Amino acid sequence: MLLSLAITAALSACQKPAAPADTGAAKADAPAAQPDLPPLAAFNVADLDTSKNACTNLADFVNSKWLAANPVPGDKTSWGSFEMLDERSEAASKGIAEAAAAKKDAGGIEKLIGDLYATGMDEAKIEAAGIAPIQPQLDRIAALKTPADIAQYLRDEFAAGRGEVFSFGAESDFKNSSQKIGYAFQGGLSLPEKAYYLEDGPDGKYKTIREAFVKHVSKQLQNAGVAAADADAQAADVLAFETRLAKASLSPIELRNPNNQYHFVSMADADKASPNFPWSEFFKANGVSADGFSLSQPKFFAEFDKMLADVPAAQWQAYLRINAIDGMAPFLAAKFGDERFDFFSRTLRGQKEQKARWKRVMDTVEGSAGEALGQLYVKQYFPAESKAQMETLVQNLRDALKARIEKLDWMSAETKAKAMEKWASFTPKIGYPDKWRSWDGLATGRDGYVQNIMAAAKFNHAWDMAKIGKPVDRSEWGMTPQTVNAYYNPLMNEIVFPAAILQPPFFDPKADPALNYGGIGAVIGHEMLHGYDDQGSQFDAKGNFNNWWTKADMTGFQSRTARLVKQFDDYVAIDDLHVKGELTLGENIADLGGLNVSWDAYQNALKAAGKSGDDKIDGYSENQRFYMNWATVWRRNFTPDELKVRLNTDPHAPANFRAIGAPSNMPAFAQAFGCKAGDAMVREGDKQVAIW
Repeated sequence: MLLSLAITAALSACQKPAAPADTGAAKADAPAAQPDLPPLAAFNVADLDTSKNACTNLADFVNSKWLAANPVPGDKTSWGSFEMLDERSEAASKGIAEAAAAKKDAGGIEKLIGDLYATGMDEAKIEAAGIAPIQPQLDRIAALKTPADIAQYLRDEFAAGRGEVFSFGAESDFKNSSQKIGYAFQGGLSLPEKAYYLEDGPDGKYKTIREAFVKHVSKQLQNAGVAAADADAQAADVLAFETRLAKASLSPIELRNPNNQYHFVSMADADKASPNFPWSEFFKANGVSADGFSLSQPKFFAEFDKMLADVPAAQWQAYLRINAIDGMAPFLAAKFGDERFDFFSRTLRGQKEQKARWKRVMDTVEGSAGEALGQLYVKQYFPAESKAQMETLVQNLRDALKARIEKLDWMSAETKAKAMEKWASFTPKIGYPDKWRSWDGLATGRDGYVQNIMAAAKFNHAWDMAKIGKPVDRSEWGMTPQTVNAYYNPLMNEIVFPAAILQPPFFDPKADPALNYGGIGAVIGHEMLHGYDDQGSQFDAKGNFNNWWTKADMTGFQSRTARLVKQFDDYVAIDDLHVKGELTLGENIADLGGLNVSWDAYQNALKAAGKSGDDKIDGYSENQRFYMNWATVWRRNFTPDELKVRLNTDPHAPANFRAIGAPSNMPAFAQAFGCKAGDAMVREGDKQVAIW
């Protein structure tokens, strides 16, 4: 799902590599006992800091005590509700992988998972192999002499599932969402985004990171046998190469514009635009036949084509060499993985220590065969009653959203009719796919970790390429069942809730309605509202990139969203660094609209039960518990360096601001807690934002 990087809106920044969505319908068995899983992140009144005032800062009242007692573990860069559920999902998945690895007669997906896990855990064999598993790749790079050589190498690397310089994958056509086409997307940068190459950054931080990056490249090349002086020169060449790519790249904020994600060209025109990299040859090498595709960022690809012609072969070799080494470093001898960790995790993001070996291997299993693992996961860990209750909640939220759209006083009847068309065509997916992907043809064994990873990469790439030119398979998922997240895909107009997120604090079949509506209810609303955020609102009921707004209504919408941009621009996250309101706008619209819709659905549920929401549980009213669980979802500590990277790259605002951003715009919150005009959590007048 290439475009999931830019278009699909997830609830939170993903912590694990996203895996592509075996055959046969899934049937969830009764959940297995979970004796050794880490604790849940459930709301608990004992965690509240009663010295703080909810009307001043809801996040501090609900989370400050817990956050002070739960610093970021050494093997992570963030810690909170999402990460606690990640730990549970990971531990459950480990048990499945260990059992598969120990099974002598395993076949099918059990053999696949067992082979990946067993070879990943065989450190002695990995250490003994050294650099040998990628030596053929390095030898080929060393033999590159001409632009044609380099172009052929890049084509072959993509066909092997290892792409350099840019990204390429299948996704729905923006203009005809029922069909899959190819998308070429900018890439090739090692650092988080273009500013890290072109600016010195606050207190010279980006300059320091660039210097550390050059040292990392040199050290990693030396690990592969390059002499120190030559490694230093090559490292400087790599930085210069990536800096040139950065100058031609769009920023994360620019990439949020769908117009910058889609640029359809005929194959003939693409070949004319890239004389040094004929795209028809690229498609042929990847086993694809097509008349055209999206060359999504023309400026970037024009520069790439020039670089094939005017960058010396030796500089290309340096860039491709470090990509080959760093790309496989986590799967090679320890010195390679350690060096990669030292720069990308410790220096860049502030992670103090590597994750346990088994956790790193499970990340690889997830990235290589995540849905195969998910098929085994849901049989043990997803009760059927959870899916049934979720379906009821989704319907309740749908009804509440419909009512809100119908009552909007700033939108014309003409645009409302189109909005309702989109509402009527929402597709919810809950727990796991109805149809599992087939892994037939992927051969793995116990000979080597890198061999298995390469086999999976090639297989997954071929699977993706086979979609191009075909109708969209609406049964596919873009996340695995064991992923603690949720997403909206505007090209499918679908909202998706993997099994692993359907646990406290998000969802608990035994919890009072306030907690479930403040948790998973708000998540359901959040994903629905992505269909009407600043990006999703540009796609119609069929998932096509198509304007369905009157000019006046769009102007009114943008004036309201501008106030939300300003609200988040004003939040200071760390060291005088502000949240970027434009970068986080889509998520903030979804939070605000989603929480409002869930509140309405919750009030409807209370009314049906003959209740007011004023009844108290553990000393707090049900209405208060709704908002307190919303804040519990967003309790999260970050390392300072991780937070700084996310401020530049993550379309989600830091969690503490998500906890307060939406409630502070809701009169119902002020009423629930008895807040008064002038309180920090009460936004009034022009500062109060109401959109959906």
